[in-house]
Amino acid sequence: MEQITHWINGTLDSTQSARGGDIYNPATGKISKRVAFGDAVTVDRAVDVATAAFSTWRHSSLTKRTQVLFAFRELVQANKEKIAALITAEHGKVLSDAAGEVTRGLEVVEFACGIPHLLKGGFSEEVSTGVDVYSIRQALGPVAIISPFNFPAMVPMWFFPVAIACGNTVIVKPSEKDPSAAMFMAELWKEAGLPDGVFNIVHGDKEVVDALLTHPGIKSISFVGSTPIARYVYETGTKAGKRVQALGGAKNHMVVLPDADLELAADAAINAGFGSAGERCMAISAIVAVEPIASALVARIKSRMARISVGDGTQNVDMGPLVSAVHRDKVASYIGAGVDSGATLVVDGRALDIAGDGFWLGPTLFDNVTPEMSIYKEEIFGPVLSVIRVDTYDEALSLVNSHQYGNGTAIFTNDGGAARRFQNEVEVGMVGINVPIPVPMAYYSFGGWKNSLFGDSHAHGTEGVQFFTRGKVVTSRWLDPSHGGINLGFPQND
Repeated sequence: MEQITHWINGTLDSTQSARGGDIYNPATGKISKRVAFGDAVTVDRAVDVATAAFSTWRHSSLTKRTQVLFAFRELVQANKEKIAALITAEHGKVLSDAAGEVTRGLEVVEFACGIPHLLKGGFSEEVSTGVDVYSIRQALGPVAIISPFNFPAMVPMWFFPVAIACGNTVIVKPSEKDPSAAMFMAELWKEAGLPDGVFNIVHGDKEVVDALLTHPGIKSISFVGSTPIARYVYETGTKAGKRVQALGGAKNHMVVLPDADLELAADAAINAGFGSAGERCMAISAIVAVEPIASALVARIKSRMARISVGDGTQNVDMGPLVSAVHRDKVASYIGAGVDSGATLVVDGRALDIAGDGFWLGPTLFDNVTPEMSIYKEEIFGPVLSVIRVDTYDEALSLVNSHQYGNGTAIFTNDGGAARRFQNEVEVGMVGINVPIPVPMAYYSFGGWKNSLFGDSHAHGTEGVQFFTRGKVVTSRWLDPSHGGINLGFPQND
């Protein structure tokens, strides 16, 4: 069985580990690999290496950094199918979803290739007699990235291209459920010419996370995961004096107004609710239908769900298994809770019949969900779609704004005035208008509001550049050689 270990200083770590974790193929339910877990000593070694590499990498020219980034971009593009296959084998999402994940991550790499322009400072000449002032942005040092299981390639790529382009060194702690994509990208970084020690990977559980959060050599933490853990990461990291951007959970609403194109809205609900088996922070999980169109919309969604094929992600299917048996059972328990609380179960994903021991759960649809129910209040992170019926736009807006999460939202309407009002009034970080999953392009920044984000900086875009650098302002004065300065061959005044 393949053993996955740490990547430190440009090579696989040979240190033996007493602890580790099993990696499963979600489609078969069988153990496929084993990953070594590090500890505080492992983190110390990685930080020492990253610190040593920072002393050189920070002074590398912008041209050199850009050349490495371009080379890495080409290598990832050439190996997209291999990376996607690794993701499917360990996460379970279908190959098309996995390939799309890599493509979206590449957009951040391409954005970071423009780092010479992004790091340009400002300059003011002669602010006082003979005095100039200019600003520069400088790298922080070794930074840590703690990424989740649901996007093992894309989420790390939200952060490390920008961090590396800015002159930092990086330690990634990928999810122990699907670490192979990150390991493969480490090899591609080396092939692209990135100096050893600039990009490192340490595997593990809470012990490694805590070591990263408190290590004095780590200057910042970037995290994506559930809200309780995001809060813990933020509080622990900031207490240790670090910059922290911690992206948490979500309960993304899709508001459908009576004038909306219901065919378009139903298609969007299917794609946004069940893509990647609902295991994504931008998935639509709550549809707010403004009457009198709720029943018609539910009927359209139900008819489309009957055509969703579920199976091994390597095959030509629409949806794969969930990532683990534990997570599958947790999502299934929410379905039971929804029934017990009085919601109408329109399609029951627990009735899915697939042979084998994979972590299967079919698409599920609830109607007549109310705000008091756990299936509405809590993040399920699975293929469960809830429909909440309201009578007015104001009720729909209030529902979205009163929820604890504010990651993404969408409105479906043909009324430009209503859409404009919604985008201005909704208390959510990312808004789609007739777009169900409003993930911004890499030159904008990704992040939510309320309990979906802890910290002041969103991922990638200009906010990412600012997060991975700190500003410095230089005030300079040079004596004019003609006025008593050192004689450098200029004519001197008496």
